[in-house]
Amino acid sequence: MDSDVRPPLGSYEALAKTIDHSLLRPELSDEQVLEGCNVARRYNVANVTVRPSDVDAAVRWLEGSGIPVGSVAGFPHGSTTTAAKLYEARDLLRRGAREIDMVLNIGKLISRQFQYVEIELAQMAEACHDAGAILKVILENAYLSDELKIVACKIATHTGCDFVKTSTGFAPSGATLEDLRLMRAHSGPNVRVKAAGGVRTLERALEVYQAGCDRIGATATIAILEEWKARLAKENS
Repeated sequence: MDSDVRPPLGSYEALAKTIDHSLLRPELSDEQVLEGCNVARRYNVANVTVRPSDVDAAVRWLEGSGIPVGSVAGFPHGSTTTAAKLYEARDLLRRGAREIDMVLNIGKLISRQFQYVEIELAQMAEACHDAGAILKVILENAYLSDELKIVACKIATHTGCDFVKTSTGFAPSGATLEDLRLMRAHSGPNVRVKAAGGVRTLERALEVYQAGCDRIGATATIAILEEWKARLAKENS
């Protein structure tokens, strides 16, 4: 057996607890966000990720479910100032968010202003950890060379970030298996990898898991997990 192959996911929970159910599209109504939170509760996923203005309601709706609410900072372009990102993150954390997905400053990374990126990530990680929350750093790989993806993973590792994430879902492309393997290879053991953008089927979810992902940002949660339940039932029959 190839030593790089991860053990297969053997239970419903093993896959469900990799999924961050994403509710970030700008046109979602309050009713659709509520239904999305109900989906997260019903399918017992890892997290529900909502727009900043929906955090208060999502925290109420998911009270007692054990499913943490996540939200976003500097989203989707990453070009707001570090101070603005810190304020946004701390405000969301005060409102009950337990996971923050932050877009790093793509332009600064491309401009090779690595110290800027490092200071921003260090301050954001500290703010999240002080509140008992986790920080996922979105690289937005569609705009980056492999060299810069590697640099970003190393900075994320050095600054104590909890996850590196492929994309926002709003760029020209999302998660690729090649990027996921690259990110896993160049991130420290304490940094996990999240795939986002284009994971819409069970087969794709299993592929990105094998590529090193511990979380998957998904809008097709129902389709993925219903097919997973059916597959498990067939295998166990």
